[in-house]
Amino acid sequence: MLAAVVPLFAVLPRATPPASAPSDAATLEEGKRIFRYDTFGDEAFWGGLLRLHEAIEEVSPRTALSVGLKVDVDALPRNVQNQLRLGRVDLDDPATTLTLLKLNAVVGVTGRFGADGRLSTMGIQCAFCHSTVDDSLAPGVGHRLDGWANRDLDVGKIVSLAPNLQPIADLLQVDVATVRTVLLSWGPGRFDAILDKDGKAFRPDGAQAGTLIPPAFGLAGVNLHTWTGFGSVPYWNAYVAVTEMHGSGTFFDARLSDPDQYPVAARTGSWNTRGTPDLVTSKLPALHAYQISLRAPKPAAGSFDAAAAARGRNLFSGKAQCATCHVPPLFTEPGNNLHAPAEIGIDAFQADRSPTHAYRTAPLAGLWTHQKGGFYHDGRFATIEDVIDHYDSFFDLGLTDRERTDLEEYLLSL
Repeated sequence: MLAAVVPLFAVLPRATPPASAPSDAATLEEGKRIFRYDTFGDEAFWGGLLRLHEAIEEVSPRTALSVGLKVDVDALPRNVQNQLRLGRVDLDDPATTLTLLKLNAVVGVTGRFGADGRLSTMGIQCAFCHSTVDDSLAPGVGHRLDGWANRDLDVGKIVSLAPNLQPIADLLQVDVATVRTVLLSWGPGRFDAILDKDGKAFRPDGAQAGTLIPPAFGLAGVNLHTWTGFGSVPYWNAYVAVTEMHGSGTFFDARLSDPDQYPVAARTGSWNTRGTPDLVTSKLPALHAYQISLRAPKPAAGSFDAAAAARGRNLFSGKAQCATCHVPPLFTEPGNNLHAPAEIGIDAFQADRSPTHAYRTAPLAGLWTHQKGGFYHDGRFATIEDVIDHYDSFFDLGLTDRERTDLEEYLLSL
């Protein structure tokens, strides 16, 4: 039988990609370009409708850095880098901000300039929220770190500066003052990607309803993306590019047409958006490929206690029961990685804003990079120690003080 099969396969033609098919390297490079620089045509919203570029014209680099915007040192000419090192760049002059935009050096922001040299509009990219810099030249100025959550970025404060917030007020059927109050409630590192679907600006207890910006690295092999697992990485790329960045493209999810759970989306039809021209859909494959190529960064040697981390690793898979859900090496469940709020001992507010009514088991690799702002979707636990204490109490694990410390060091080693 085997002798008959082998010749059969020997004569079958080998599958070859079309001559025009890009190489893997070319796909990743294109995905990087999209992630870092593609606005998907969202200038029509940020510049055309909100006129945010008019406010940016008056913003100094010092103010821009204070609200979490970052500067890509590799986009700066050598002489500018040297001037920055010597403190000879006027960081209080808005003209310097315009120069940085002309150099395409502001991470996640693109400025478009007219023939007269004036800033005529602006747009944002994926990197706006999901990249930061290594501060190698100065605080907020350095080499790009794609996929890192920018927990310094105050999205709400930046948007609140727009001269025309009426389009957002009309969408939510509130006044502009209310829109500005909501935007300013988020604070650094937070954004509410569901507000324009369900209109819930605050939690029942009056606290802000935004969630922490999650990292976009270490997602290869992970089923669902974001805190409540609406969908996969390419789902969120389409969702954000079309409905949050307001690019011109296609997004469809009939789950969001439910008028009870998503009254704003049902009323506006944003659950079935068909922008023309579609500047998003053709870019999703390369963007997805680049994002899942971003590995979680390893912590620096000496940044954690190696001996304690080794003991913590045993606890993670044993007494502390962490690996039951955070399955190594993905550190989330292979498969449907969702849990009801009651399973993890927290309230259901954010889960119930999702079609899943659940929380995703968040991957843990690179946890050390996004400690700022706290943990869980809303930063309710200020430190890793607080998270461990919560599970120790909720599951009655009986961890000793040393075991809790060892477990923390292990988590910092991931």
